[in-house]
Order: sequence, then C-alpha cells, then structure tokens
Amino acid sequence: MLRMPIAVVLFGIAGVASSAQQLHPPGLGERGDEASIAVDINATGQVAGIIEEESGRQRAVLWNKRLIELGTLGGSDSFTKGINIGGDVVGSAQDSDGHWRAFVYRAGLSMRDLGTLGGGSSYGMGISRSGQAVGFADTSDGYFHAFTTGPTGDGPLVDLGTLGGNISYAAGVNTDGVIVGTAALSDGYRRAFIYRPGAGMKDLGTLGGRSSSATAVNDSGVVVGASETPDRHWHAFVHDGKKMVDLGAMIGYGNSFATAVNAAGHVVGSIRVGDERRSFVYRDGKMTVHPGGYGLYLVNSINAEELVIGAKYVGKRFEASTMHSAQRAVVTHGGNDLVMLIVAVLAATTGIVIYRRRYRGIVLEGANRIIRFKFPQN
Repeated sequence: MLRMPIAVVLFGIAGVASSAQQLHPPGLGERGDEASIAVDINATGQVAGIIEEESGRQRAVLWNKRLIELGTLGGSDSFTKGINIGGDVVGSAQDSDGHWRAFVYRAGLSMRDLGTLGGGSSYGMGISRSGQAVGFADTSDGYFHAFTTGPTGDGPLVDLGTLGGNISYAAGVNTDGVIVGTAALSDGYRRAFIYRPGAGMKDLGTLGGRSSSATAVNDSGVVVGASETPDRHWHAFVHDGKKMVDLGAMIGYGNSFATAVNAAGHVVGSIRVGDERRSFVYRDGKMTVHPGGYGLYLVNSINAEELVIGAKYVGKRFEASTMHSAQRAVVTHGGNDLVMLIVAVLAATTGIVIYRRRYRGIVLEGANRIIRFKFPQN
C-alpha cells in the first residue's frame, strides 16, 4: 500500500491571486493526512479536484462555494478530470467489483456510470459545455479505444476507432464536438489526433519525432499537447489548425508538456529539467517560464478568467494551488525528487495508461489501486 506523508484538503478560488496560493474553502482548514490537487476550473470558479488520504484512497471532489464529495460507484476510490461551465464533472470511479468506470456528475444528482465499449473498464477525461463526455474504455478484445457520448452526455458510448493501430485515448472535447487525444498507428507509434464529427480521426503529425499526444482543444479548434522531436526529446506544442508550433523550442531546455488551452489561446503546462519541475504560461506570443521554486509543479488547467490551477509541492505533499497567468508567482520550494510527469493522475492520457499497464497486477488483481501519487521517501 502506498502511504504518503501528506497534509491538506481542498480549496476555493476567490478573485485573482497575485501569487500562487493554497486554496482553502472557508472553515475547512487543513488535515494532516491528506493531499489535494486542483484538476480543472470553469469560468465561474468552480473547481474539480482530488483529495488523497494517507491510506492512498482517492476521492473525487467539487468546490462550489463549499466542498462537495462526489462519492463512487460502489467502490473505494474516484477521481475527477474535467468540469464544464454548468458545473458538470467528468471522471472515473470504482464500482462494487473494483472496476474503474467513467462517470458524469451533475449538480444535485448522483454519479452516472457511462458504461464501457464491451470490456470491464472506462475512464472519463473531458466534458463539453453541453455535457458531451469523452475518454477511453476497454473493448471486448482487451484494447483501450477512445470514446464519446452523445452531444448531451446521453446514449451508449461511441467507439472513435484508431489511426490503424490497436489503441486510442480521447483527452478533450470542445463545444462543437471536436475531440482530441492520442491513437496508435499501424506501426505501433502513437500520434496526436483530432476527430471532427462526420470527418473522422486525423493524425496531427509530430515535431519531427516518432510520437505525439494531444491533451486539450478550445472552441476555436486550437489543440495543445506534446511531441517527440528528432533528438528524442519531448516538446510542448500548439496546433492552430494548419501546423504544429514548437513551444518547447521557445523554452529551450528540458522536456515540456502542454496540458491546457483557454478560449484566448493561452497555453499552460509543465517543464521537466532532470528531477526538477517547472511551469510555463504561453500567452500573446510570449513564453513565461517559472524558475525552480516558482509557479506550480503540476499545471492542469487555465480558464477564461486567466486563472491557472494545479498543485504546488511543499515538503512532502501536494497542495491544490492557483495563480494568475500574468503573474510570476512565488511558492515554497519543495525539493527535486518529484515523480515523472506521466505518473500524475492529471498528466496526459498516455501517461495514465502507461502507469496502469506498468502496475497492471495491482490495478486489476488488487482492484483497489490505480493511478497513485508517488512521493520521495527521505
């Protein structure tokens, strides 16, 4: 069992922060056995997040003026992945048999199990303004395929297929039903894709390397993610519908990963330099990189109000945090021995799958463990 030396619960957002801050709802305070990560934020300041207990149990939560526990589908754990303007939340939760199932939670209602594509598990990754949910699910032959629900989140899951290989993962969806994610080619390499209703799945290419992955798309069709370069590094990218622009080249060092884009086309993400994590904000053609000990360690979303959310790392714990995109916020330095980006639950969908496959015995046999945060044991 993974145990964490943790402190903290969750959080709210009020106004524009002038520095990176821990997010605290009034009266909630801190608890010494929990960590928190802010996953996504909508334009009204509602936050979808995760609390992890010292025991390793994860709980999906929503902050809407007060902390709301979203529960599970009969099992032990759950986590969130996205929230739309109406406060609908998408994520994954365990059922009574220990299987992970994609869910949508609507205000005042319980979780709704979205089902699978014929296999045992599914994972919810993104949700549109109208409630259309996307993610990936096991098929009857044991492979993950990207899925979408109907435009309002109803109906059976629709298999989006692949780019010729066996697997695909949907990560985000916009108001027009345009979906992005990652899919395998016939040679096994994985590529960022864009899926348009009626047009099917299209390979977005790479920055000269073999593989790429898309993580988010805005309502203008701007796609962000990460791509391998010819020298086998990973660089954050933004795709404007015509070409893939290398944001990592603007940074000039380290592996970088874009995680979100807002309506204005402002992009946020993370940089890994050795064992050190840094954050970046790309806005109005300019790149801002926060040096070690500044900014957020996990950068997960940016809303229309320019609030960037994720988590900072303090001592030996993650704390849900926010900063404004125009600020050079200062946070407490938390050490260098941070887990690789793909292990975090809020990383790119390919990271989630890699982690799940690597620990398949724990995930499927134990049925009570999946995507866990790792902390240095000093």
